[in-house]
This record gives sequence, structure tokens and C-alpha cells, in this order.
Amino acid sequence: MVSKRSASIVRKTRETDVSVEINLDGEGTYEISTGIVFLDHMLQSFAKHGLFDLRVKAVGDLEVDTHHTVEDVGITLGQALREALGTAEGIRRYGTCVLPMSEAKTEVSVDVSNRPYLVYRVEMSNTRIGSFDATLTEDFLYAFSQNAGLDLHVELRYGKNPHHIVESLFKGTARALRDAVERDPRVKGLPTVKGAL
Repeated sequence: MVSKRSASIVRKTRETDVSVEINLDGEGTYEISTGIVFLDHMLQSFAKHGLFDLRVKAVGDLEVDTHHTVEDVGITLGQALREALGTAEGIRRYGTCVLPMSEAKTEVSVDVSNRPYLVYRVEMSNTRIGSFDATLTEDFLYAFSQNAGLDLHVELRYGKNPHHIVESLFKGTARALRDAVERDPRVKGLPTVKGAL
């Protein structure tokens, strides 16, 4: 019998209260409420394109800034992904996605290695998406990769519109992860010669 790869994590600090539920073998259903409309949109896209069933509820000190909430959602989502993976036996481990969106194109590669690292090569001349600060995307992905144990590389190949760039990054991350965490029937045990991820 194949075990269900799902997890539920709650993180409470003086700045935020975040709960995340994820099922890695889902259908892309979602219920997202962070108080940051653009982040909600990105997480909806992440769930849909990763085929992850995702529930995120966050209440943060948005009167101060959106940074705490964005970062803590990244932390909690990463912890939930790590827990849902369990031993990670049988997964493909690696995934890459080159994703176009209008005039923008990004590349995302991931190694589910449990050795976290983020390479973020994205420069935008305009960093405002409505009231959202697009530079927070790096903070989110850093928090997410560190807590999920991902070696995550994201790169903007070209593009001008910050909305298109950031959305391409979230969708690309989802698609790369979808491939990486997928079970491969030919993989026996862990996908490494080290004996541990």
C-alpha cells in the first residue's frame, strides 16, 4: 500500500499565525487566504500547476509590512512539503521547468536533496505589482527552499513585466517540484548513492 504524502503544519509567532496543509498527490485544489491578494494568486497557481492540494491560512502584522507574512508562509509551506515527503523513497528527485509567460521566460531547477540552497538570478527594473513588492519573491523562495530542503535555482531569462516574471517563477517552481517529487516505479529506495537525503 502506498502511503499518503500529506502534512499539516502550524507556525505561530508574535508577527504571524500560519497554517498549511498539503497533499503532494492531489489534483491542484486550493483554499488560500494570506491577507496579501497577490500572494494568494501565486499560491493558487503553485497548487494548480504542481497538482498539490493546498490549504494556506495566514494572519500577519500587515499594518507593519507584508514581509513577515510572506516569509513565514514560505517557511511553513517548506516545512509542510518536507514532512509530506516522508523518507522521499522512490521520488525522481530532480525537476526542471522553462516556463514562458507573455514576454517573460524563466527557468527553474530543483534538487530535493535535503541540502538547501537558493540561487536567485532575477533582476527587475520595476518591482511593484500593485501594492506587492516583487523583491519579496526572493525572500519567499529562500524561506521555502531552506525549510523544504531544496536546492532551488531560479533564473529570469528575459522579461519586463514584474507580474509575468513572478508568476512564471511560481508556476515554474511548481512544475519542477511536481516532476521532482513524483514517484518513479523504477526507483527503489532513495535516489542517491549516499544512503540518505
